[in-house]
Parts: sequence; C-alpha cells; structure tokens
Amino acid sequence: MTDETTPSRESLTQILGGRRGAIDASIPPAAFVVGWLATGQSISWGAITAIAVAVVLGAYRLIRGDKARAVVVSLAAVVIAALIALHTGRAEDFFLLQLLSNAASALLFAASIVVRWPLLGVIVGLLIGQKMRWRRDPALVRAYSWASWVWVLQYLVRVVVYGLLWWTGQVVALGVARTVLSWPLVAATVAVSGWVLYKALPPDHPGLRLAPEPGSEPRPENGPRT
Repeated sequence: MTDETTPSRESLTQILGGRRGAIDASIPPAAFVVGWLATGQSISWGAITAIAVAVVLGAYRLIRGDKARAVVVSLAAVVIAALIALHTGRAEDFFLLQLLSNAASALLFAASIVVRWPLLGVIVGLLIGQKMRWRRDPALVRAYSWASWVWVLQYLVRVVVYGLLWWTGQVVALGVARTVLSWPLVAATVAVSGWVLYKALPPDHPGLRLAPEPGSEPRPENGPRT
C-alpha cells in the first residue's frame, strides 16, 4: 500500500490556525490593566491605553495582510469594552463583554450540536472550501458533534473564571486570566478537539476534505478498500 492510496489527515491546528489573532486579542486588555494601575486606577487612562494599543495592533495587522473586517471587529470590541467600563465606573467591567461573548459562544456551540449542525463542522467546512457538503456524511456529523463539545468546555472554563473574578472585582487577575485563557487555552482546545474528531471517525474514513460530493454515494459498500 502506497502513500498515494492513503489520504493524509490534516490536523485542526493546520486548518484553524489563529495563534497570532489570539495573542493579539490579549494585548489590549493587558494594556488596560497596565494603564489603570500606572495612573492610580484611572479607568479613563486605562481605556485610552487599551484603545491606543488596539489601534497600533490593528495597523500592524493590516500591514501584514490581515483582513480589514477582522481588524475592525477586534478594534470595535476594545472600544465597546472601554465604553462599558467608562459608563459603569467599574474597571472590571472592561472584561464584561468578553464574559458575555464566551457565555453566548458556549450556548451557540451547545445548541448547534443539539440540532445536528455542529459549529466546528460549519467553521472547518468553510475554511477548507467544502462548505456544507460534510453534512452528507453521518460519520463527519457525529465526529464534529463530539469535537464541538470540547469547544463548549473551553467557553465554559472562561465563563467560570472570568465570572468569578469579575464578580469579586479582581481587575489585575482578570487581565492575567485574559492572557492565560487566550492562546494557551485555544491551542489546547484545538489539539484536544482534533484528537476527539479523528478518534470519532471510523478507521477507514477518508478524512475531512474527502467527504462525498453532492449526489455521490457516501461510502460504497463494495468499493475497494486500502
């Protein structure tokens, strides 16, 4: 049996990537905490520092070729977080948007699994140009569902940690948690969900990119096996 007859299975790390984005997203919150501490716990200066850093990062991301829409969304999230903190007068509320977005993400991922449209499959399908053809393969639907639960757990971890720290007003700890639970947790989630995904697929399954095309038989019973 040659390598040509055995399709290689790509890792989710290769497909999803996202390391730079996750790291960049943790820098403005850290800048907020630094600015807040350096100016005698001034929320205004913390907000200005965070927004200024986000603008610099956004410009750098545009220069290195990132999509303008992604840069605008990231900058808008920092501005909104700053406005919330300025409005409430509570520095910990800078992290409230992140807390709510993770809670919403956990609910969306869980709901997608229940209705058999696991969001991990939707995301991967779009990234690899397969769109929604993976849904024609019951094995892929099942595997994506199991792997999506890992992502639900990731968001729940953040909700619990951020929620407890926000409730007790631990601004510095929130900044640290925002950094620790960004790329390190994302990397672990991608690795574990990738392992779960491929573990849930049958041993002879062709892989993510090779799910049956529309109108074709998903898994011929009498076809040759390698």
